[in-house]
Amino acid sequence: MSEEKKDWEVRKDALFLEKKNGYDLLDEAALAEMESYCEGYKAFLDAAKTEREAVDEAIAQARAQGFVPYERGMALKAGDKVYRSNRGKSLMLAVIGQAPLSEGVQIGAAHIDSPRLDLKPYPLYEDGDFALLKTHYYGGIRKYQWLSIPLELHGVVIRKDGTTVQVRIGGEPGDPVLAIPDLLPHLAGQQSQKPLGTAVDPENLNLFVGSRPFPGSEGGDRVKLAVLDLLNRKYGITEEDFLSAELSAVPAYTACDVGLDRSMIGGYGQDDRVCAYAALKGLFDAEKRNKTAVCILADKEEIGSDGVSGMQSQAFDTFIADLCEGQGVSLRECLEHSFCLSADVTACYDPNFASVYDKRNSSLINRGVGLCKYTGSRGKAGASDASAEVMGYIRGVLDQAGVLWHVAELGKVDVGGGGTVAVYMANRNIDTVDAGVSVLGMHAPFEVTGKLDCYMSYRSMKAVFEQ
Repeated sequence: MSEEKKDWEVRKDALFLEKKNGYDLLDEAALAEMESYCEGYKAFLDAAKTEREAVDEAIAQARAQGFVPYERGMALKAGDKVYRSNRGKSLMLAVIGQAPLSEGVQIGAAHIDSPRLDLKPYPLYEDGDFALLKTHYYGGIRKYQWLSIPLELHGVVIRKDGTTVQVRIGGEPGDPVLAIPDLLPHLAGQQSQKPLGTAVDPENLNLFVGSRPFPGSEGGDRVKLAVLDLLNRKYGITEEDFLSAELSAVPAYTACDVGLDRSMIGGYGQDDRVCAYAALKGLFDAEKRNKTAVCILADKEEIGSDGVSGMQSQAFDTFIADLCEGQGVSLRECLEHSFCLSADVTACYDPNFASVYDKRNSSLINRGVGLCKYTGSRGKAGASDASAEVMGYIRGVLDQAGVLWHVAELGKVDVGGGGTVAVYMANRNIDTVDAGVSVLGMHAPFEVTGKLDCYMSYRSMKAVFEQ
């Protein structure tokens, strides 16, 4: 028989907050469900390497769940499932609840764009008997990380007649890949003396795409001609069509298990598709709904959430306003009673770089979903800074649902910082708090997350949608 606890031990258990490793708390059934969820997530990562592909994959999954395209003015009742694609680059989905929209909606917001290399409008040229594609990087990348790795080319080309050509090179078995070779160390003496952030000139992030000249051709640009001929034969495009194209180089990695114990997931684009998938799956699986549940998968977060497909766009307001109009409710009344879980990743404490973290307030792996009261930088600039009331609310929701969670900051004060879509939801007079998965190597071509944290992010979204 165990000895009875002393008074101070009882009081310590009651008063102290301990960050427990989630693997000490989950039973075998929950672990099996976690593994199943993560297999679906890895498949989503492989299918959705751009925001357009993420929208296409999300719509395919939504339609399989009974969602239908929303048409303005259509009559809706409790339980109806609708979605609206915003130009194929962001997506809004809703499940109509029992409560009127005057009581607000439960929102899960994530973004589906990730750092990458976009082709310039005039990308293709020849130099040194190589054909190359010029790029302009998108989002916050560390440029050296994109050298000497296999890359795929994904995107769309829109012809002058309005027809769309889908391009995806490098992702199928037997496909060639592209690359940006690094400078050999034998010649890198001067480069090695430069600061890490400036050692790679962004104008030199040019993709090697060919070296074989067009057979029997003469004069210049023989390799360029051969590459264009290949593209024309496969896709029916010409050099002019690059002017109305959105083509991006993305890492040619498939999502995989990491660690001898397979406890982690590695892959490209986990910021923020790890939260996007959690929000989507949480919306599908929520069992009881009082309020209307809304999921938004936004574009352009990595560059400020601007533009027609970003979170600052009026597209979200228009969608909610259309739903409200069907019930005779004003948009402002709906938004002021709504709640948003802004689902975006946070930085996982990395013992290899411990000096940039406040470990006491950092996100630790396997602690569940990380709640971020504020993001921003230099005195919380650019953050929505959730109120104490909002933090109390989400604590109660997650505890009631048995979700493992902890509170985390991105790093030490004034060392860095970051932003999410939370501020733009809060600017709409919506109570908002950030929550997401902690990531190692955020914004790198290969990011790492904990399976348990991915699973708990899904459980947290499901809990919010069940309110």
